Amino acid sequence: MDNLLPQSRFSYFKKYPLHAIRKYLSMLRNQKAEEQVARFQKIPNAENETMIPVLTSKKASELPVSEVASILQADLQNGLNKCEVSHRRAFHGWNEFDISEDEPLWKKYISQAILIVVTVAFVQEYRSEKSLEELSKLMPPECHCVREGKLEHTLARDLVPGDTVYLSVGDRVPADLRLFEAVDLSIDESSLTGETTPCSKVTAPQPAATNGDLASRSNIAFMGTLVRCGKAKGIVIGTGENSEFGEVFKMMQAEEAPKTPLQKSMDLLGKQLSFYSFGIIGIIMLVGWLLGKDILEMFTISVSLAVAAIPEGLPIVVTVTLALGVMRMVKKRAIVKKLPIVETLGCCNVICSDKTGTLTKNEMTVTHIFTSEGLHAEVTGVGYNPFGEVIVDGDVVHGFYNPAVSRIVEAGCVCNDAVIRNNTLMGKPTEGALIALAMKMGLDGLQQDYVRKAEYPFSSEQKWMAVKCVHRTQQDGPEICFMKGAYEQVIKYCTTYYSKGQTLALTQQQRDLYQQEKARMGSAGLRVLALASGPELGQLTFLGLVGIIDPPRTGVKEAVTTLIASGVSIKMITGDSQETAVAIASRLGLYSKTSQSVSGEEIDAMDVQQLSQIVPKVAVFYRASPRHKMKIIKSLQKNGSVVAMTGDGVNDAVALKAADIGVAMGQTGTDVCKEAADMILVDDDFQTIMSAIEEGKGIYNNIKNFVRFQLSTSIAALTLISLATLMNFPNPLNAMQILWINIIMDGPPAQSLGVEPVDKDVIRKPPRNWKDSILTKNLILKILVSSIIIVCGTLFVFWRELRDNVITPRDTTMTFTCFVFFDMFNALSSRSQTKSVFEIGLCSNKMFCYAVLGSIMGQLLVIYFPPLQKVFQTESLSILDLLFLLGLTSSVCIVAEIIKKVERSREKIQKHVSSTSSSFLEVWFRERSGQQLIEIHPHLQTALPLTEDVSCV
Repeated sequence: MDNLLPQSRFSYFKKYPLHAIRKYLSMLRNQKAEEQVARFQKIPNAENETMIPVLTSKKASELPVSEVASILQADLQNGLNKCEVSHRRAFHGWNEFDISEDEPLWKKYISQAILIVVTVAFVQEYRSEKSLEELSKLMPPECHCVREGKLEHTLARDLVPGDTVYLSVGDRVPADLRLFEAVDLSIDESSLTGETTPCSKVTAPQPAATNGDLASRSNIAFMGTLVRCGKAKGIVIGTGENSEFGEVFKMMQAEEAPKTPLQKSMDLLGKQLSFYSFGIIGIIMLVGWLLGKDILEMFTISVSLAVAAIPEGLPIVVTVTLALGVMRMVKKRAIVKKLPIVETLGCCNVICSDKTGTLTKNEMTVTHIFTSEGLHAEVTGVGYNPFGEVIVDGDVVHGFYNPAVSRIVEAGCVCNDAVIRNNTLMGKPTEGALIALAMKMGLDGLQQDYVRKAEYPFSSEQKWMAVKCVHRTQQDGPEICFMKGAYEQVIKYCTTYYSKGQTLALTQQQRDLYQQEKARMGSAGLRVLALASGPELGQLTFLGLVGIIDPPRTGVKEAVTTLIASGVSIKMITGDSQETAVAIASRLGLYSKTSQSVSGEEIDAMDVQQLSQIVPKVAVFYRASPRHKMKIIKSLQKNGSVVAMTGDGVNDAVALKAADIGVAMGQTGTDVCKEAADMILVDDDFQTIMSAIEEGKGIYNNIKNFVRFQLSTSIAALTLISLATLMNFPNPLNAMQILWINIIMDGPPAQSLGVEPVDKDVIRKPPRNWKDSILTKNLILKILVSSIIIVCGTLFVFWRELRDNVITPRDTTMTFTCFVFFDMFNALSSRSQTKSVFEIGLCSNKMFCYAVLGSIMGQLLVIYFPPLQKVFQTESLSILDLLFLLGLTSSVCIVAEIIKKVERSREKIQKHVSSTSSSFLEVWFRERSGQQLIEIHPHLQTALPLTEDVSCV
């Protein structure tokens, strides 16, 4: 290869050795080696050759087209010749993404340890790592390219820097292009930037100060975006991984999903339990041997204890519990792709949510009308349908009953390209809101009453749209112009205003009035549109303003209130203005007087460290784009937060992967976004996130319940044998009986604790700290109390039966059955850590009932079935023996219920004291500040007169 490659390429190989070699070998696989040798032999002076560079979109957007063509040595009209194309491809590689081969599915499957774990996890996570493949699907397969003066239909992967590409409506851009011709070109860049409005494109160079983000580079067409309108020509400036899509691709390759808190807790717990269990078992064996017991017998007992003590059922119950949680989440319209993520939701203490479509309906609706003569009208109803009314001074307005209102509606309806059919919008949401307004007044037919003669389309620069029409019944009559757009732009074309049936000269006083009303509506969170009509542009009559809002989704405010009350911080990220963003956030309960709002520009000016210092107080990020999400995530994680992030565009994919919980939109999200996320909201509804958090907390509680039951049983078994060994007593349980206890401990009763129904009050509990171990002090205390009761009760039965100092099958049977019954009552009390079994319902978990009933039936067979009596060395017990054991073993459940009762009483007292203290302080501060005392705590109301100075208390 050294003989074939020009010397100038060695620097590239040294800088990117694997990258370059991979591309070169890929090229050799697709072309004949003989042709490569012949081509390179034609190069006259390889050592002095310079390779064509790759231009970034930022740099290319700042340069004139002629300079871009000069740098890339491109011929804009005739294109490159095939020899030059091959030459450049040898260096830059194919215009595609190199995806390394994934680990074979069979290898993933057999690499797991336990069949149940692997089967459930394998099915759930089969499609969890397909992000890069989905990203490559956005690459168009074909394109139109000029080569040697001819327009060719070629594969997009063949493109190289310097190629000339033609674009037309419906084309997906095959590479990053610097446009040099554009006719009414509009490109949908939502898959890359997240912006839903198509971006109008131009060819003029752009100042460096105005092209900081991708959405602002109006002379660049980005790979993977879609041409919605017009046609264009562009010169290729970046291909494959050197495109802006490629930057996302490389970031996704480099970004690793963080390990979930549950995985960390389970790893640590498993290691700790194994270490301590083996240590204790080793001591038991050593002490027994020193006391002269049979070494083979002690070895058998030790092996049985090891089987019983090691929590091999833990990974099974965790996986099954998580899998069942995933299935329940599907019913709640959420698809969770990775099992541990369900539990991670229980640790989530920050949610970063998009506004449009998640917190709001993404259905723009007119809610307020202000006429040029000063009338205010309220509009009811939401969505793209005729259901609603227009109300002025308490009266419903319909048709042309109120000319001032109907003229505004007429202008909005005629100056419009949207259509609503069967309550479905075809067109822009803002225009759909105006059509819906006309439908509510019965004026939507006005669109067909006019014949459009000319159109002035909306652009981001002019910020208005206008049409020139004639009435259908007066084809030869006068033309009339209708205009809608931003108030500041529309008012420039107006010379008069409409008032009570006549047009009056537009004075500065009227302009100030309209400006004030526009500001007031904007501060209320409305998107304000101005409307005007007249004989021609520049001589229009101002008609009034309409306020449009994207209404909050039903139930979102309640969900937000519940989550914030439970300690989850919610941060809204939107591209709206500060006024609109803050107004919406306030309406949803996200924003208060102590909250802050930060713009995208301010985020750019700060590093992660600086942002992390202020981000806890920030409730709203406005004028923010998807590229800001990564910095927001890092700043929150730097503070130790567990972050859930929502997204829908390709640019969101990296942030979703970096977040602890990436949440993709099911309806508006791209495939790349969905594959990079951990969870998909099928209906894009924020309430579903709350349901997922509730499920996550419930699952963690179920795992905790299982751990409590298993550890208390394991500790009791180990302690029982240890005490018997240390006191030189005969072993109260034989090896087979210990194994049977292990079957019950890890079997159906234990597993059924993982399917306990989620407590509805769990959503009000604060998120757990992901740093906390699953074994909290409170849980350890309950485990030890249960273990002590089980050990003491079982030893008591063993001592009671052993009073004749002779071990008989009856002695071990009584001891063995006592331990098993203790297990059953212990499992019953472990169903909830806070509520009584009667509160949660004795039979609410049917699987638990069946499991306990099956275990008891199995124990009775061991006691009374002769073949099993021989195996387990047992004998039949009388009914009085069983009743005695039931009464004794129920003590573990009774004590546990008493502990729960005491804890709940203590919690109520603490809440009461806290509430009383806060009310007392409220009274004190209000009196000290001389304010009127309006609200007072009931307990203080009788104790303190309203006029009394409480400063002396």
